[in-house]
Amino acid sequence: MNGPGGSKRSIRILLVDCQPSVRRGFKMRLALEEDLEVVGEACDAAEAIPLARALLPDVVLMDFEIPGMSCVAATEGLRAAAPHSAVVIFTLRDDAVTRERARAAGAASFVAKHRTEELLLAAIREAAAKHGKQGRRDRAAAGREEEHGDDSRDHRSS
Repeated sequence: MNGPGGSKRSIRILLVDCQPSVRRGFKMRLALEEDLEVVGEACDAAEAIPLARALLPDVVLMDFEIPGMSCVAATEGLRAAAPHSAVVIFTLRDDAVTRERARAAGAASFVAKHRTEELLLAAIREAAAKHGKQGRRDRAAAGREEEHGDDSRDHRSS
């Protein structure tokens, strides 16, 4: 939440995982961090994409294995629906091909589930700093002006 005078803002996170117990665990762990706030939860991309569009989170934390749509397609859909939201992928798979597929789709970061929680927290904060949080102020204006021209670090096409 905001600090005194609204000077400190939380990094807003949308959790995407098909297992409610995993989402609940992440939500409880993230709640321990002063600067992180879970603003929504989804089971799959069909739920996540409209939620991301409505909530405009700084970071979408998404499992690589989600039902109904490939993670690559889901990441592309999320980036299109909420361009200022960074997508951080977490997965049991930790191989170069999976990492490259996630990055090619526009994921800001890729974290294997067996890594330390500090690595995941750092990935969330770094992704927010690069993509999400710094674009938050421009989102209100972006509704009227598609490209403000202030921050062009968005990786839309290669």
